[in-house]
Amino acid sequence: MIIAKNSVVTLAFAIRDEQGTLLEESDPTISYLHGGYDGIFPLVEEALEGQKEGYSCSLTLSPEEAFGEYDPSLKRTEPRSLFPPQVKVGMQFEGGEDGQESHLFVVTEVTEESVSVDGNHPLVGKTLLFECTVEGVRRATEEEMHHGHVHGEHGHTH
Repeated sequence: MIIAKNSVVTLAFAIRDEQGTLLEESDPTISYLHGGYDGIFPLVEEALEGQKEGYSCSLTLSPEEAFGEYDPSLKRTEPRSLFPPQVKVGMQFEGGEDGQESHLFVVTEVTEESVSVDGNHPLVGKTLLFECTVEGVRRATEEEMHHGHVHGEHGHTH
């Protein structure tokens, strides 16, 4: 099957920095819904369009094509009373302002009075090498297309 809109694409991937250091890899694969559903970087989706199982590619992604540039407004210090008593550095919380996109925040510092968090992705501001191999392609189910993401193995479950 050819990769096209509303295909479920299963990939093995690795992400490296500009020096070639491995930063992240699939374990063993991921699946995403192809066709503008924001399940993968747009440049990767563009490169995979029209390809089929077994296809491999390596792409260099600028910060704008990957996780964007650092946003200082996503670094905050909040009163400790807003967090659970067991809060510690490295914990993650989802949050955001009303009506704005939700972000995953990582706790970076804890004091008796406050908790500092950062909502920037750890790879923000970096140029990345994205290497992938297509391990499978199938037609998405009606439910997956309606929900905008993959269900089941390597995907989302409700």
